Amino acid sequence: MAQAPAAATPGISDLEILLDYLKRSRGFDFTGYKRSTLERRIGKRMDATGAGSYIEYLDHLEVHPDEFAALFNTILINVTAFFRDAAAWRFVAETLLPELIERKGPDEPIRVWSAGCASGEEPYSIAILLAEALGESEYLRRVKIYATDVDEEAIDQARLASYQPKALEGVPRELIDRYFERYDQRYAFRKELRRTVIFGRNDLVQDAPSSRIDLLICRNTLMYFNAETQARILARFHFALNPEGALFMGKSEMLIAHSDMFTPINLKCRVFTKVARATLRDRLLTMTGDGDFDGSSHDADRGVVSAALDAAPSAQVVFDHDGTLVAANLAARSMLALGPADIGKPLKDLELSYRPVELRAHFERLLSDGRGVTLPSISLTSSGGEHKVVDVQLTPLGPPEQRRGVSVAYVDVTVHRKLEEELTSSKRELEGAYEELQSSVEELETTNEELQSTNEELETTNEELQSTNEELETMNEELQSTNEELETINEELRQRTLELNDVNGFLEAILTSLGVAVVVLDRSQVVQIWNAHSTDMWGLRPEEAEGQHLFALDIGLPVDKLRTPIRACLNGSSPHEELTLEAVNRRGRSFQCHVRIMPMRRQSEEITGAILVIDEAPPEGADS
Repeated sequence: MAQAPAAATPGISDLEILLDYLKRSRGFDFTGYKRSTLERRIGKRMDATGAGSYIEYLDHLEVHPDEFAALFNTILINVTAFFRDAAAWRFVAETLLPELIERKGPDEPIRVWSAGCASGEEPYSIAILLAEALGESEYLRRVKIYATDVDEEAIDQARLASYQPKALEGVPRELIDRYFERYDQRYAFRKELRRTVIFGRNDLVQDAPSSRIDLLICRNTLMYFNAETQARILARFHFALNPEGALFMGKSEMLIAHSDMFTPINLKCRVFTKVARATLRDRLLTMTGDGDFDGSSHDADRGVVSAALDAAPSAQVVFDHDGTLVAANLAARSMLALGPADIGKPLKDLELSYRPVELRAHFERLLSDGRGVTLPSISLTSSGGEHKVVDVQLTPLGPPEQRRGVSVAYVDVTVHRKLEEELTSSKRELEGAYEELQSSVEELETTNEELQSTNEELETTNEELQSTNEELETMNEELQSTNEELETINEELRQRTLELNDVNGFLEAILTSLGVAVVVLDRSQVVQIWNAHSTDMWGLRPEEAEGQHLFALDIGLPVDKLRTPIRACLNGSSPHEELTLEAVNRRGRSFQCHVRIMPMRRQSEEITGAILVIDEAPPEGADS
C-alpha cells in the first residue's frame, strides 16, 4: 500500500516532497541525484501524464501505481554498449589487465565489480578480455565478476545475456564466434562463462559495497549524482578496492577533486588507482615526533597530551600537515559537534572547514609562510544552540624545516564583544544627547531672533504709517531675509545630500566587503540594490539591474525557481529560505549557486522587501 506524502514543510520544495515519497514508498533514493537531471526526467513523465506540478504528479502516482515503472525507467538511464569507448578498453586489455594478472599469484582469485552495469554489456566485455588474457580454464577457475545496478528490470535483462546483432557491432567478429552462441535472430553469451558473472541489485548511495576488488568498473554513472553524493560513493569505492586495485571510469568523469582517494594511471582513458591512506596512529606519530621511543612511553605521553587538551578553556582542534583532523579537545567537541568518527577525516570533509569561517585558504597559506593567523569576531552557534563570538587562531606546529601541522583554537570573546558593544552604544547615546542639547540651544537662539524680528516688524509698521518709501524699503529687507533663508535651506539640503551620499557609500562598502552577491528587492520584487559582486557574478551593472523586476533579468541564475521562496519571505511565512541551484556565471562557467533569502523589516516589524545573498556553493565534501 502506498504511503501518504509528507506534509508540506516551509523551505522544502515540491520536488523534494516527491523524492521523499519515492524513497519511503518504493525504496528508491533519488535525493543524491543532480536536480537539473531529475527536473528534466520527471518533467517528461509529467508532460506525458498531464500533471501541472510535482504535487499533482505525486497524486497521479498514488492513483496509478503502474506509473512508477515508467518513471523509474525514465530516470534510470540505461545507455551502454560492448567495449564502449574502444581506446579506453584497448588500454585495459593491453596494459591494465596484464599488470593486474602479473601482480597476482597463480592461484589467487581475481575479483571484478561492475557498478551500474545496466543491461550487462560492460561486465560481459571485461569477462571476454579476462578470458582472452588468462585462457578459458584459468578464467573459470579464478575470476568472479560482480555486476550490480539499482534497476531490477535492467538486471533481469543482463542475466539473460541475450542481445540483438546490432548490440554486438563493437565486438570483433572472432570474439563473437568464440564467446557467443546464435539463437534465431539473437546472440547469447556462452552459458559456462556466464556463470562467473554474478548479478544483483545494489544502490550505490545506500547499500554496502563489495570488498577485496581488483578492478572496479563504474562508467558514466557518477555524473548523474551531485558532488556530495559522488564523494560518498567514491569513499565506498576506495574501501572496496584492494591496495593496488584500479577504478575504470567513463570519459566524462575526472576525479580531480578526489585526488586524496584516487590517482590517475591513464587520465585520458579514465583509469585510476587507489591512494593508500595513513592510519590514525601514523598521523599521531607524525604530529608528535619520529616515533623513536617505546610504545608505553608514547601511550603515557599521549594520555597526558589528551588530558591537557581537554583541560584547556578554549576549544582547540589539531590537523596534521596533510590537513587531516588528528585531535579535538572536549571544548571543541562540544562547541563544533565533533564525534569520534570525525577524527581521521580531511579538513575539506568537515563542516568546520567553512563554518563558522573558511579555514582551507588560511590553512594552506599558514603551512607555506609559517605565520600564525587570527580571525577576530567570528559569529558561531554551538552544538547546544548557544550563540557565541570567537576569535579563531591558526598556529603552525613544529619548526619551519619540519612543519608538523596546524592548531586551530576558538577563543570565546563573547563577553568582551558585548562589553564593547555596550560601550559603543553608551557613546552613541551620549553623542545623541549632546546633539539634542545643541539643537535646543540653536532653537532658543532662533526663537530669540524671531522675537527680535517681531519687535522690528512692529517698529517697521509704525514707520510704514509715516512713510510709503520706508514701507518699500522694509519690504525689500524682508525679501532679502527670505532669500537668505532659502540659501540656508539650500545649504541644509546640500549637507543632507552629502550625508546621504556618505551613507550610500558606507552601505556599498559593507555590501562589497561581504564577498558575496547581494540583491535587495522591494515588495513588488523590483531590484533596489545590486552590489559589485552581483555585477561580477552575472555581468549586469547596477544601473542596468536597479529598477528592473528580478524575474525580468536575463542572467545565468534560474530566477523562476526563486518565486516561491521569495513570496514566503515577503508574506512572513518563513524567516529565511535557502536553496542551491545550477547556474551559469557571466563567463559561461556552470557552478552550484547557493541562494539565501531573508525578509527586510523596518523597526515596526513591517516587511518592506527581501534580501538575496548569492554565492558559489562550497567545494565538494561538505554537507549542504
